[in-house]
Amino acid sequence: MTKIEEFPVPGGPYALATGGDGALWFTLVSRGQIGRLTSPVATFETGADARPTIIAAGPDGALWFTAYGTHRIGRITTGGEMTEFPLPTPEAGPFGIAPGPDGALWFTESAADRVGRITVDGSVTEFPTGSFPSAIAAGPDGAMWFTLNQGNAIGRIAMDGTTAIHPLPTEGAAPVGITAGRDGALWFVEIGAGQIGRITPDGAVTEFPLPDRAGRPHAITAGPDERLWFTEWAGNRIGSITPDGAIESYDLPTPGSEPHGIALGPDGAVWAALEIGALARLDLG
Repeated sequence: MTKIEEFPVPGGPYALATGGDGALWFTLVSRGQIGRLTSPVATFETGADARPTIIAAGPDGALWFTAYGTHRIGRITTGGEMTEFPLPTPEAGPFGIAPGPDGALWFTESAADRVGRITVDGSVTEFPTGSFPSAIAAGPDGAMWFTLNQGNAIGRIAMDGTTAIHPLPTEGAAPVGITAGRDGALWFVEIGAGQIGRITPDGAVTEFPLPDRAGRPHAITAGPDERLWFTEWAGNRIGSITPDGAIESYDLPTPGSEPHGIALGPDGAVWAALEIGALARLDLG
């Protein structure tokens, strides 16, 4: 039986990731902070205007994040030492970020319609993609895959910058979160259509409608088993889907909690960031 616990944190957490130190790290967009789940919660300042958004564990043992407000990529060590790297394109609007198979971090520039690559020493390369790239994840094929929120498509970018675009069957799907599943495919959420999508490395797309098409799915992650887990921002739920499309939903204890980011925690549980000011832990039993 799945049990949900909520842990209050200062501010409204947006995204979260497991760090190399075995702790859960998260972004506090409105406060301009990065948080680490300890007792009490530890917070680290990024600057009031930074608006840290998505966070990911890097290949160098540090956490890397997008500073949407100041158009920078940030790096924070597990000891709290902060570094930020400006981007070549002004007003780029960096959003998603994920480690690539090449030892660099790859990120999206939602306002500049580009995908970027940053090495651990801060060298940045940018590649044009299309309409409003959002989340990004490493695929099983040695490439990075990303959602085109306003382009209604899923993109693939190889390590040499070669890009392929795969349109989605459903108009207005507005994909956001994306992650690699344990079945060799990429899974993503369609916030505009209320569906979960699956795309194979050769570009074949399958869509699975949610029981509540108005649930506004936002982020998705692979769990400890074959299931994928996702947040339903408007539905106040956490959902799961199996590779064959079986969907289950779990109501959050606090009404209107606005779940956004979701990640597999260091303890093997699934964790979600609730903008109401808490982190939710799903004990999968």
